[in-house]
Amino acid sequence: MNFRSNILSPLVHLFYPHVCTGCGSDLVEDDNLLCHHCVNELPHTNFAMHANNPVEKIFWGRLALTAAMSEFYFAKGTLIQTLIHEFKYKSNKNVGLYLGAIMGSSLLSNNRFTKIDALVPLPLFADKEFKRGYNQATILCNGMSEVMDVPVIKNNVVRKRFTETQTKKHRTERWENVEGSFEINNAQEIKGKHILLVDDVVTTGATLDACGAEILKIEETKLSIATLAFATK
Repeated sequence: MNFRSNILSPLVHLFYPHVCTGCGSDLVEDDNLLCHHCVNELPHTNFAMHANNPVEKIFWGRLALTAAMSEFYFAKGTLIQTLIHEFKYKSNKNVGLYLGAIMGSSLLSNNRFTKIDALVPLPLFADKEFKRGYNQATILCNGMSEVMDVPVIKNNVVRKRFTETQTKKHRTERWENVEGSFEINNAQEIKGKHILLVDDVVTTGATLDACGAEILKIEETKLSIATLAFATK
């Protein structure tokens, strides 16, 4: 059996190469998504360890957050953009689960996020999620949940109306575009809990702010925010 495996493994790799999702190199171990080089190139922020980090400052004076963080720095043309594109637009959910697990590990490594009761993915508008087939924030939450052993609350916080893309809007226009876009279906499911609201990328924080504001209207509820990446604009 071992002899056959030793013979067949190189042949399988030759005709069906297992390549790195980040750079396309075939110098990647079986079942790994990234090669060692790409793993070492991931631009961690280490925000989870520090109060008053750049993500928390985005929401100063707007949301009474317990804590906030982003795992990676985001820039166009970088490895992180490639990985986000893979699981957000190419249905490579394994990448999202992998990155979510990294986020979960970072959150567990310090005491600022140790008392989270539930993970809530930032919701997409229903039609948009139907066309894509999934919510990328939910995929991240599932990866985080496996590591953190914290449940994911889905379909309670909903986006009740369609909003135009934020990409080409100025900061003020972004806040106005998403104001009043979210609602809670079952306040009792969230009441008294410390909720971690999760999304893929934060820039101005307008969408997260609009969603977080609805969550904080629920009695005795605490809110923290975690995103995969932090982008400056």
